Amino acid sequence: MFAIKYLSIFLMLVLGVTIFTGCSDEEEIVTPTPAAKSRVLVTHASPDAPGVDLLVDNTVAGTNLTFPNSTGYLEVNSGTRNVKVNVTGTSTTAIEANLNLAADKNYSVFAVNNVASIEAIVLEDDLTSPASGKAHVRFVHLSPNAPAVDITLSDGTVVFGDYTFKEASAFTPLNAGTYDLQVRLAGSSTVVLDLPGISLTTGKIYTVFAKGLVGGAGTQALGAQIIVNK
Repeated sequence: MFAIKYLSIFLMLVLGVTIFTGCSDEEEIVTPTPAAKSRVLVTHASPDAPGVDLLVDNTVAGTNLTFPNSTGYLEVNSGTRNVKVNVTGTSTTAIEANLNLAADKNYSVFAVNNVASIEAIVLEDDLTSPASGKAHVRFVHLSPNAPAVDITLSDGTVVFGDYTFKEASAFTPLNAGTYDLQVRLAGSSTVVLDLPGISLTTGKIYTVFAKGLVGGAGTQALGAQIIVNK
């Protein structure tokens, strides 16, 4: 009896240590920290370039993006990312860049200029929500052969003044509503493009970019494109 009693106690102690040790091992399991993310929106703004595919670190992120369209925001791992813009369906790279993308930041990448001189513009996007009754609007001049321009109201009031090719404004608060805008030669009353009925919704964030070519025809004609960033 005495031996059986102490054998039982010994077995309980051994089991207790085993169970305790098992719990300790489970507590030491570390859950991997999720990779930090950034968001990138790509716009095809080269008027005479063909459709393109977008590759991030040699992985296809979008296919057959055509002028003057955008991808919407793509979520990618933060850090230095290799980005290629290839002619659709080929390995021919039109643009290649290593982008340093900060965690939790938003970026716009524009493929710009004529195809013979195609290049990339990278902008960081401030997507802070507008105040009540406001929308945020940014202007980017992406017409390769257009001179410096002002964006005005129909009465001549300047909203964005004296922008040359590849220049971009900050996101600017405007009252929500519908606007008849004009593109004028910078510092003059000469209207080169009317942009009627531009609707800005409260709480939204927009990019308006000048596209195409002065003297261009069809899809390459001088115009404007609106991106809803948020």
